Amino acid sequence: METPSAPGSLGWNREKATLALLPFAMLIVSLDQYIVIVALPDIARNLGYSTQTLQSVISAYAVASAGFLLFGGRAADLLGRRRILASGLVLYAAAALAGGVATGPGMLLAARAFQGLGGALVFPTTLALINTTFFEGRARNRALGIWGGSGAAELVIGVLLGGLLTRAFGWEAVFLVNVALAGPALLLAFVLIPRDGEREKAASSTYPVRSASLSSCSPSCKAPDRAGFRRASWSAQRQAYC
Repeated sequence: METPSAPGSLGWNREKATLALLPFAMLIVSLDQYIVIVALPDIARNLGYSTQTLQSVISAYAVASAGFLLFGGRAADLLGRRRILASGLVLYAAAALAGGVATGPGMLLAARAFQGLGGALVFPTTLALINTTFFEGRARNRALGIWGGSGAAELVIGVLLGGLLTRAFGWEAVFLVNVALAGPALLLAFVLIPRDGEREKAASSTYPVRSASLSSCSPSCKAPDRAGFRRASWSAQRQAYC
């Protein structure tokens, strides 16, 4: 069993700061599904979306985020949690910047898809870091409660913040604000999270590439018979994916 990382020279201050960082990083990538909703009419008007295609602005992020979620968690296990968290935040911020300066529907959809991929790297990594940073028991339960609570707040915060930013600065602001949020989180990740160890050299190091293909197609594969899939045993589900 993997033991939690030592707090380091900063002692309890470092542990408390980490407890603030991980839910904050998760909140950043979670609220993006809602912060854009209020800006959709302005996006459609400025970039030429029709009523039928406007939903793709939301769907591009949701599909990429959900499709690569398993890949993000496995990559964090094999390649290092701090490394994957930092990579996810960089990708997320860069895609948000591209979305904020998008001049057409194609550019915005590509930016949204890459944002979703960045979110898929950040989301499971923050949960893994909580499990390895805080000791089992009261400390970990408290951390998980705060982490879950920040995710539950995404709807209210996203819609309110999206409305304020759109009214004050235009639809571009709902994307550019993610750059301002992800930047400090990235810097704090390097300060607070211990350096990753050596990468695993086993053959399983090829798993992230394979799991990316499987996880990205799994929603469509499971859609025809979700009820039957839920009734299947866990071992049968594993065989289906492997």
